[in-house]
Amino acid sequence: MSTYTQLMYHIVFSTKHREPTLIKDDRRRLFAYIHQLLTNKNCHLYRINGVEDHLHILTHIHPTIAIANLVKDIKLASDDLIKEEKIFPDFQGWQDGYGAFSETIKAKERLMKYIKNQEEHHRTISFEDEYKSLLNEYEIKFDPKYLL
Repeated sequence: MSTYTQLMYHIVFSTKHREPTLIKDDRRRLFAYIHQLLTNKNCHLYRINGVEDHLHILTHIHPTIAIANLVKDIKLASDDLIKEEKIFPDFQGWQDGYGAFSETIKAKERLMKYIKNQEEHHRTISFEDEYKSLLNEYEIKFDPKYLL
């Protein structure tokens, strides 16, 4: 018998101190790099996008990969790329922690649209408010002091 899985996650993480360092013109390069990293790990990227201070990734993960290890690998590898190639001159690293929300395949289209429209979305809502909303939606208890 074969193994069949649908392990889809919506991953969210921000720049250190939520500094607006991810310059729009160079984000595509970062997104392409993360896409290739996920592909190399047998994950399927559905959508990646972000704004100056954070990223959203919607991906299927291979069943042999732990979400914590995947996020760690994405952050470490992309940090190295950014600093070595000086993509974002003021980038100081990624903030500790992340959000990872398991999703059903039925939510895929809605989430892809949501992630695609991040710039429009953040004209009216801050990252902090968005993140709190996600934590509440998924009934995750949190200490507000760790959201700073």
